[in-house]
Amino acid sequence: MLEKESLKFLERLTNSFGPSGFEYEPVQMVKNYVAPYVDEIFSDKMGSLVYKKVGDPEGPKILLPGHVDEIGFIINGISKDGFLTFSPLGGWFDQTLLSQRVLVKTREDELVLGVVVSKPPHLIPPEDAKKVVTKEEMFIDVGCASEKDVNALGIQIGDPAMPVSHFEILERKRFVKEEESPESREENVTLAIGKAFDDRVGAFIGAEVVRRLKEEKIEHPNIVFGAATTQEEVGLRGARTVAYMVNPDVALVLEVDISGDIPGVKPNEAPAKMGKGCSILTYDSSMVPNPRLLNFVIKTAKENNIRYQLSSIAKGGTDAGVIHITHKGCPSVVLGVPTRHIHSHNGILDLGDVEMAINLTISLVKNLDWKTVQSFTEI
Repeated sequence: MLEKESLKFLERLTNSFGPSGFEYEPVQMVKNYVAPYVDEIFSDKMGSLVYKKVGDPEGPKILLPGHVDEIGFIINGISKDGFLTFSPLGGWFDQTLLSQRVLVKTREDELVLGVVVSKPPHLIPPEDAKKVVTKEEMFIDVGCASEKDVNALGIQIGDPAMPVSHFEILERKRFVKEEESPESREENVTLAIGKAFDDRVGAFIGAEVVRRLKEEKIEHPNIVFGAATTQEEVGLRGARTVAYMVNPDVALVLEVDISGDIPGVKPNEAPAKMGKGCSILTYDSSMVPNPRLLNFVIKTAKENNIRYQLSSIAKGGTDAGVIHITHKGCPSVVLGVPTRHIHSHNGILDLGDVEMAINLTISLVKNLDWKTVQSFTEI
């Protein structure tokens, strides 16, 4: 399982402020965490961080990106009576927003607490009461009564805001039924609940991989480039510049996955389930993974007894969508952690699945030599 200090880092990372375009704080955290374990750290001009861990200086370049931006908001107006209107940064489902707390960050780095609200239900006409309130009809209340009050707090148009949610650990029991037995066995699981799992978890996995490579003296026949990419939620932007800068030979994109084990979701809509191992994405709307690389990943998971699930997402994409078409192309695959309720204030995941994703990534890195990498694209 994850070490205590690693878990503390994950907590700090997910709690940090970093909507798309405003990722400085989580990027700095990743930089400070990986510094003792890597050979070089650099960045692009989009604010993404890249760190380099050399195994074989002549080996292929293996990119391990995880984006550190979270979905959030940007203030687009201040009313005369002191309320804020906003635009989304990333994809929000309108029904998750009302009555939720947010933190607005001013240009002076002050955090101002507010709550997303709309017209009180008592004043809504009966014919409108059954309709969904859209983001355009909502506003953020920061406790002010005039535009001047808001200005006194330092809030301006263009300021970012993030959801308020704090990382917590949940200990639960699972009763697992064996296929060949009518009896079920009991096991203990450790879950985490919090915001920004999409995709601080991926950035965390990349950082953990280089830490273990260093501390456990694991040999690898390549050069690992970990990356904390920016602005994924608004168009895969940081990954585009990182991929151009690194020009990787293979990319193992580290992400969360949609956990389909909730009411109303059909198995074919979201095959992955929380607690069943890390996921290997076979398809999404932004990329069809290199089939030879995909088969190599599945084979490696089997050979190392790593719990995994095959997954697909008909709608949506990841940083792999731009990485796999950079320069002459880059064989890419997405390794995910099934997470319930992504793109909301509170996600839930199984830390055992995070551990499986770390183990699989390390196992792949140990075996990605030139011969193997070249076999993915030979004609």
